[in-house]
Amino acid sequence: MSPIIDQLQQLGFSQYEAQAYVALLQRNPLTGYELAKVSGIPRPNIYPVLARLEERGAIVRLEDDGGTHYAAVASDELVGRLRSQFQHSLEAARCSLSEINKVSEYEHIWNMRGYPATLEHARAMVDGADKELLAAVWPQEAQALKDNLRAAEQRGVEVTTLCMAGCPRECGNCQGNVHRYPVAPYTQDRWLVLIPDQREVLAGEIKPAGETLSVRTFQKMLVSLASWYIRHSIALAALLRDAGDQIEALLTPETRRVLDSIAPGESQGGWLEHMRQLFAKQT
Repeated sequence: MSPIIDQLQQLGFSQYEAQAYVALLQRNPLTGYELAKVSGIPRPNIYPVLARLEERGAIVRLEDDGGTHYAAVASDELVGRLRSQFQHSLEAARCSLSEINKVSEYEHIWNMRGYPATLEHARAMVDGADKELLAAVWPQEAQALKDNLRAAEQRGVEVTTLCMAGCPRECGNCQGNVHRYPVAPYTQDRWLVLIPDQREVLAGEIKPAGETLSVRTFQKMLVSLASWYIRHSIALAALLRDAGDQIEALLTPETRRVLDSIAPGESQGGWLEHMRQLFAKQT
């Protein structure tokens, strides 16, 4: 099956309808008999197919002294008509569904596997953001979502982006209020976290080989945890940057003990030293 036949079928044409329309585009006009012959459609099926194409507005009937012929509507005109019909149908479906939708903030957790699926959900969430969007991304995902994030910002969404790689220079892919701090753990895995309008969260882990596991949920506690993780990471990183070495003089022994006790297991020298080592990767 040719690609154009497959594409027309995705737009709602049957295989015979697609074959007939393409054949008429190539050889205008034709009788039903001639069309059946050149398109490979069985003769008993050709006239029902032509009738459906007329109903779609894809072809026109020509009556002359030589009998009845059929001609294809120009492809640009047909595509424009289909676009208008689909947009009308989509808007009607959206309105109808919104009237009967009783599930507003369900708290199920969706588990997703695979990078394309994660990006598909991520784009849908960014496109659905209304007022604000929190994003924690690595450069690869920032590039993949760049157009969606830019469109969100252009329609007035307040976008806050944490570049978890802590890129030393702006790459142009992160959008909105960009904070470049390397606050992710020591790992080769990449994280992707999106929170639109404090409504839901997507959290994904992308491994070096591309294997991706993600979750998406409206569960309020998880939304809050992820939101505050991003906000606190930005705030702490900014404070530590400004304080520099002066922070040592500000720490009481009790605070020092607390920071040492919460250091990640693989780090040496406590939490403060752990953060310094992360920031050192940015230079």
